[in-house]
Amino acid sequence: MSDSSPKPRSHTLTDGAHRAPARAMLRASGLRDEDFKKTLVGVANTWIEIGPCNYHLRELAQHVKDGIRAAGGAPLEFNTVSISDGITMGTEGMRTSLVSREVIADSIELVTRGNLFDALIVLVGCDKTIPGGVMALARLNIPGLILYGGSIAPGQFEGHSVTIQDVFEAVGKHASGSMTDAQLKSLEGAACPGAGACGGQFTANTMALVCEFLGIAPMGLSSVPATNAAKGNAGHRAGELVLDLLRRDITPSKIITKAAIENAIAGVAATGGSTNAVLHLLAIANEMKISLSIDDFDRISSRVPILADLKPGGRFVATDLYAAGGTALVAKRLIDAGLLRSDSITVTGRTLAEEAAAAKETPAQEVVRKLDAPLKPTGGLVILKGNLAPEGCVVKVAGHNLQNFRGPARVFDTEETAFAAVEKGRIKAGDVVVIRYEGPKGGPGMREMLATTAALYGQGMGEKVALLTDGRFSGATRGLMVGYIGPEAARGGPIALLRDGDVIRIDGAAGTLTWRVNDAEITRRRAAWQPRSAERLAGVLEKYAKANGFAVVLDVSSPQSPVLIANQGTIITKELVDAYNVENVATPPATKPTGTKPPTPTPTPKK
Repeated sequence: MSDSSPKPRSHTLTDGAHRAPARAMLRASGLRDEDFKKTLVGVANTWIEIGPCNYHLRELAQHVKDGIRAAGGAPLEFNTVSISDGITMGTEGMRTSLVSREVIADSIELVTRGNLFDALIVLVGCDKTIPGGVMALARLNIPGLILYGGSIAPGQFEGHSVTIQDVFEAVGKHASGSMTDAQLKSLEGAACPGAGACGGQFTANTMALVCEFLGIAPMGLSSVPATNAAKGNAGHRAGELVLDLLRRDITPSKIITKAAIENAIAGVAATGGSTNAVLHLLAIANEMKISLSIDDFDRISSRVPILADLKPGGRFVATDLYAAGGTALVAKRLIDAGLLRSDSITVTGRTLAEEAAAAKETPAQEVVRKLDAPLKPTGGLVILKGNLAPEGCVVKVAGHNLQNFRGPARVFDTEETAFAAVEKGRIKAGDVVVIRYEGPKGGPGMREMLATTAALYGQGMGEKVALLTDGRFSGATRGLMVGYIGPEAARGGPIALLRDGDVIRIDGAAGTLTWRVNDAEITRRRAAWQPRSAERLAGVLEKYAKANGFAVVLDVSSPQSPVLIANQGTIITKELVDAYNVENVATPPATKPTGTKPPTPTPTPKK
C-alpha cells in the first residue's frame, strides 16, 4: 500500500457510479462527499450500560473519533456485547462470560469484513472484551489497535482503599458473623466509586498489560485510568495512531509474534496477574497460528521474578501502578534483567525497549520493586501436571506462600453446592475443596469461582484450605487455588472419579497434582462412571457446549505432528490423542503447501 492509496479496502464499497446505493445509505448515516475520499476506520466499541468497566466507553469513543478525523480518516462506530464477570459471578449468568469472548471476536470480524474497513480500533474494558478484541484483530490482520478504557479508582471504606475483591470476601465475613449488615452495605456502596474496570491486577488489568506487552495497545495510553483527565487525550492520540499504522502498513501479524507473546507472559508473571491470561493468550496464539502451550508459561514464569506489589495478593491497585510509572516501568525492569525481547515492535512505531525507556519512575514509589528486591524470585504462575490433571492445570502463587498441600477431598458437582457448604461453615481447615463439572463443556462456559474462593478467604480459611476445579478463577482470586484442570469432569477426566475423602497432594516445587488412589480402585470407578445427564440447554450455550469438541489440526511448529486444539485454544499433545482413544485422526502431509490451510476434521470417539 502506498501513501497515495489510503483506501486499500473501502474503495470497493464506496467508489464508482455502481456504488451509488451504498453511498446513499451512508449519507443517511452522516457521511458527506469528502468522507468518501477518506480512509474508513471502524471503531469497535464494547460499551454497555451494565457495569462500570465499559460504561464510559461511549464518551471515550468520541475522543477516538476526533483523533481519527484529525488524522484524515472517517470513523464509523459500531457496538458489540459485553458480560460483566463481577455482576454475573456465582450465578448461571457467569456461564455466558467466556462464551462472550467468541461472540465479541466474531461480531467485530463480521462488521469489519462486511463493511471493508481500511483500519480498526477496538475499545475494550471488561475481561472478555480484551482478548476478544485482540482475536478479531488477529483474524482480520488489517492495521489496528486495542485501546483499554482504563481501571476504576479504588473506593474508600473505614479509612482504607477497597476494590470489588473486598466486597466478595466480605460476603464470607458476613456469613461467619464477623461483619454486620450495616458494614456490608457501607462497603457495597463504597467499593466502586465510578467508571473503569476492576482495580487490582485482576483479569481486565492483566489483559490490558498483556496488550501493551504484545505491542497491540499503545503503552502509556491504554493504562491511563478511566476517570483520569488524560484519558480523553489518550483516546484522541490512539485515533491518530490508527491512521499512522495504515500509512506504514503495520498489521497485527507483524506485531503479535512468538517473541511478543513471550513478552506478555513475562509481564503477567512479573505482576502476579490473572490465571485467565493463560487461557486467553493460548487463544490469541491460536488465531495467529503461533505454537504455544501451557509449558511455555511454566518455563517463562520460572525465570521471571514478581516485581509488582498488586492486589489481589499485594497492597496496591492499577491506579497506583500508573502513578508509580505505569506498565512501562515494569517493562523497563524486565528489559534491564534481560527477560524481554526488547526489539519487538509496537503500534506506536517504537520498539518495546524504546517504550520502556520513556518510563518515568515516581521517586520513592513502592509499587514496582527493584530487581534486587523482588516480592518473589519466580513468577506468579505455576503449571501442575499429574495423575489428577494429565493435561495440566494452573495455579497462581502470587500473594501467598502455600506451595504444598495435602488433604482429603470435599467434592461438589456445582459451584452453588460448594458455595452453600462454605456459607454454612462446613469446610474445615485441611480440606481440599473440589468443584467439578464446571469446565467449558460441563458448565458449559467454564465459570469463574470467585464467589466461593472469596467467601473462604472472608471466613479466614484462605490459607488453610486448597481448592481445585475444572472451571476458572477470577483474577481477584487468592489463596491456593488450582484451576483449568484437564481433562474436565464432563469428558471423564480423573477429577470426575474423585470421591469425598480421597487424599489429594499439591506439590508446587515438583509441579505435580496427584491423588492417592490405587490403580485397581481407579479402574473400578472408571468402569462405573457415567457422564452426567445433559442439561437441557438452548441457544448460544447449547451451540457452545456442542462445539466444544476436539478438532485435529497441524501444530504449526511441527507440520509432521497432529495435535488436538480444544475450543479454548489449549494445545494438547499427540500423546493425548492416543490417551483419548480417538479415531479418524488426519494424517498430515509430508510438507505443508504454502498458502494452504491444513484440514481440521472432527475426530469420532470410539465407543
